[in-house]
Amino acid sequence: MGTEYPNRPTFPSRPASPFGAPQSTTPFQSSRPVVGSDASAFRPAPPPPSSPTMSSPSSSGPMVGPGISNFRPMPPGMPNDAGRPPPTSAPPYGQTVSGPFPRFPAPQFPSTAQVPPPRTSVPGQPVAAPVRPVSGPFSTPPVNHHPQIQPPTVPMGSPPPGVNTFQPSQNVHQAPMQSQFSAARATTQPSSPLAGSAYPAARPGFQSAFPGYINQQPSGFTQAPPRQSVPFPSQPGGYVPPVPAASSPYLAQQGGFAAPPPVTTHRPGSMPPTSAMQGLVEDFSSFSIGSVPGSFDSGLDSKVLPRPIEVDLERNILSEMYPMNCSSRFLRLTTSGIPNSQSLASRWHLSLGAVVCPLAEAPDGDEVPVVNFAPTGIIRCRRCRTYVNPYVTFTDSGRKWRCNICALLNEVPGEYFAHLDASGRRVDLDQRPELTKGSVEFIAPAEYMVRPPMPPLYFFLIDVSLTAVRSGMLEVLAQTIKNCLDNLPGFPRTQIGFITFDSTVHFYNMKSSLTQPQMMVMSDLEDVFVPLPDDLLVNLSESRAVVDAFLDSLPSMFQDNMNVESAFGPALKTAFMVMNQLGGKLLIFQSSMPSLGVGRLKLRGDDLRVYGTDKEHTLRVPEDPFYKQMAADFTKYQIAVNVYAFSDKYTDIATIGTLAKYTGGQVYYYPSFQASMHKDRLHHELTRDLTRETAWESVMRIRCGKGVRFTTYHGNFMLRSTDLIALPAVDCDKAYAMQLSLEETLLNSQTVFFQIALLYTSSSGERRIRVHTAAAPVVSDLGEMYRLADTGAIVSLFSRLAIEKTLTSKLEEARNSIQLRIVKALREYRNLYAVQHRVAGRMIYPESLKYLALYELALCKSTALRGGYADAQLDERCAAGYTMMALPVKRLLKLLYPKLIRIDEYLLKKPSSPEDSKDILKGVPLTAESLDPQGLYLYDDGFRFVIWFGRGLSPNMIQNLLGENFADFSKVTLQELDNEMSRELMGLLKKQRESDRSYYQTCHLVRQGEQPREGFFLLANLIEDPVGGSIGYQDWILQLHRQVQQNA
Repeated sequence: MGTEYPNRPTFPSRPASPFGAPQSTTPFQSSRPVVGSDASAFRPAPPPPSSPTMSSPSSSGPMVGPGISNFRPMPPGMPNDAGRPPPTSAPPYGQTVSGPFPRFPAPQFPSTAQVPPPRTSVPGQPVAAPVRPVSGPFSTPPVNHHPQIQPPTVPMGSPPPGVNTFQPSQNVHQAPMQSQFSAARATTQPSSPLAGSAYPAARPGFQSAFPGYINQQPSGFTQAPPRQSVPFPSQPGGYVPPVPAASSPYLAQQGGFAAPPPVTTHRPGSMPPTSAMQGLVEDFSSFSIGSVPGSFDSGLDSKVLPRPIEVDLERNILSEMYPMNCSSRFLRLTTSGIPNSQSLASRWHLSLGAVVCPLAEAPDGDEVPVVNFAPTGIIRCRRCRTYVNPYVTFTDSGRKWRCNICALLNEVPGEYFAHLDASGRRVDLDQRPELTKGSVEFIAPAEYMVRPPMPPLYFFLIDVSLTAVRSGMLEVLAQTIKNCLDNLPGFPRTQIGFITFDSTVHFYNMKSSLTQPQMMVMSDLEDVFVPLPDDLLVNLSESRAVVDAFLDSLPSMFQDNMNVESAFGPALKTAFMVMNQLGGKLLIFQSSMPSLGVGRLKLRGDDLRVYGTDKEHTLRVPEDPFYKQMAADFTKYQIAVNVYAFSDKYTDIATIGTLAKYTGGQVYYYPSFQASMHKDRLHHELTRDLTRETAWESVMRIRCGKGVRFTTYHGNFMLRSTDLIALPAVDCDKAYAMQLSLEETLLNSQTVFFQIALLYTSSSGERRIRVHTAAAPVVSDLGEMYRLADTGAIVSLFSRLAIEKTLTSKLEEARNSIQLRIVKALREYRNLYAVQHRVAGRMIYPESLKYLALYELALCKSTALRGGYADAQLDERCAAGYTMMALPVKRLLKLLYPKLIRIDEYLLKKPSSPEDSKDILKGVPLTAESLDPQGLYLYDDGFRFVIWFGRGLSPNMIQNLLGENFADFSKVTLQELDNEMSRELMGLLKKQRESDRSYYQTCHLVRQGEQPREGFFLLANLIEDPVGGSIGYQDWILQLHRQVQQNA
């Protein structure tokens, strides 16, 4: 390369990237003089203290000066000293330098005259006068075809000897950071601006980048300096969180209302405030994706991909904006920004909707308050029937209140009247929880009862065929029920009854006057009837002795039973005939496929030719309409059904599970049940089912503000009308999802209100109404909808939609529907910023949805949706689908992306405090690379534990945990031994189980290299790895990126 100074050495050019990667082409096209960046090392002399332009080195303003190769930047923690010179840096190519220490703004836009334009400042901030450069003695004017006006010089102090100063060239745009929009290279580049300190520390092997450089960028493109410090990414292509915006009730990115910026004053020793016109701040997250042509390297480092490890995805945005909203435990919207128009809603491809868990467990001290309007009756709107809540307003001196849903003015009853203070608030507001709390429970008066409140009723329908007896299920079941009798809710009103069946149906008279139960056998399966209907269902407190005697004798009663038939259908009909007078909960324990009488089923699902065809979905829908009709009858008479399925053979869970789906129940699946391995799980889950607080004979309705309504509902329930959900029994472990739509073309209000009302009977016999109220802002900007998005709610709604789609389509189509929605959403989001920012070669996404792609990959790999015939048994797939349809958000997310933590360090170090334990028990990514052969790992998805023993793990540790016999891990049962390490491990497992009592994790022990157990229990569940032909996390991101770029 030539130079205009032959006596001076030629210096290597400074690359445009902060990672000094070699470039194959010249990084500039100008014929202007090239300035070397490796000038001799020296310490510049401090300028005179009176220099008016000296600034803090931490400022992000532009800086020019001679390049110094061996210059060490000032540590960021040093004080702002006006007497300390700022570090100097090499000027960009084709640009002249004007002295060692001047700081001045570059022209914002190309112009014919080189007169610096006035700086446009943020309102309330002082305007800084531009400082003009000094022309040096060796300046070479750049080639310019436009007339140029030389600005007057400003004395800045004399430069050190031997330093050349140059005049800035035209059309150089101010940029406080290295350009991050360069073409793809073999190594990826940082995804977010390097902000904060102007002097990031250089990493070994890389060349430091100083934000003080002025870059040569395409004409007309500028970029603003970042607003706050963001740490330098630790890996190429690393993820850097976006700059958070200011906290405000109505934060906006491109539109909407935002609080005005605070007035700031200029302090000596610091740069003037950054102008609002200097460019656009990137308020999105991204990482670079690119590779060298011909290379197999994707350019994406999997270590920096976002993962929800040790992260709580519960969004509290609404609670911050509207403090009187109900907790997100009860209601989570897919986005808290409601679109103001149907056209805006059509651009939101992630489904407008909500996930509701009306009886979610509240932490201690945060219980829902109970209100009794005994003398006045419950205060409700006359027109829309909305319950009084914190968002109603009182007018006319407190004599009227305006409904926040329909805006109707209602009269305030005399008994409820209270005066208003000067601000329009009721003077008794502090004594009215219904006016200050988003969640409240009203005691319902008699007009809310169709019949007297029902007692809690538990009816057990038990399979006693050969399979049930041999597996040990019957013995565990009888013992568990007996242990729970003292804790059943509703004492002394609780009712109980039993029916057993094999090829016949067995009834049990448990009248309190008897000492032993009387057994009656019905062998006629065609014309079923109920003998002694009044004595089959008894009061538990009155007949406790008879019930205990029955449970004690039940296992031995059928221990020699060799009957393999199952008259499940006739037994189901007789159970309905016994329960239909009161309602209640029916618990079914099924061990074999129904084979006799009405509702008998046939073996299906073994025809491999059906898979992959249009008939594939028929295997996942009920075969016999008898069960769906029975479910409708159960719901009509307030009977909820829970199904416990035990079998190592096909039992058609798709059909039997219909009973739970339409009655608000759930399916518990125990494949290949053996009492020696699974008794603890059955004992725990049945105990919780029997003893948790239950809402009986319930109905739920969600009311919305004007212009918005819920259109579709997804979960385990029966829809009684267009918006009334029938729930014979509901508890804290059930959640329901629904989709939202706009009824009007344009919403005129600024806020939309939602109110969930659950009318139910408590176990104590009270009729109650639990009410949850929430407000959400109406937004006009799609970017604001993305900012207020809730990943957990979106994934929960998507999972239900996808599972329902498998009932009408192929599995592949259900998975593709999820991927298509994500691609459309990311493409729409990309289009928001494609004009203002150069996003080529980068995948951009909103900070609120950074885990969405991973969760959707996990959903596609879940048991309910993954692969085809060979990837999951049909019963296992259908049971997983029924379970996921009822799970609350947090438990679903844990099932999709389980915990994987290393525990051998925890067992050796014995942390003394919970904080130390949290530091040691850190999660690791779900990849095989995370597994150290010398480590001990715990995998927890909320339903099972897998403890993985590395091949190089110390034999002493294995002996302390398992005892002497640990040759075959499949035959070892983990139990507490008499040593400290074993007690620590069992205590850790107990703590993990107590953190979520919904299900019980059965523990499986796996040793590295032990196949096929290692692959089945752990490796196949490492969702970030490409296992069994499925795609991995890194390839999934690349695939999404390619599809987003198409037609973007």
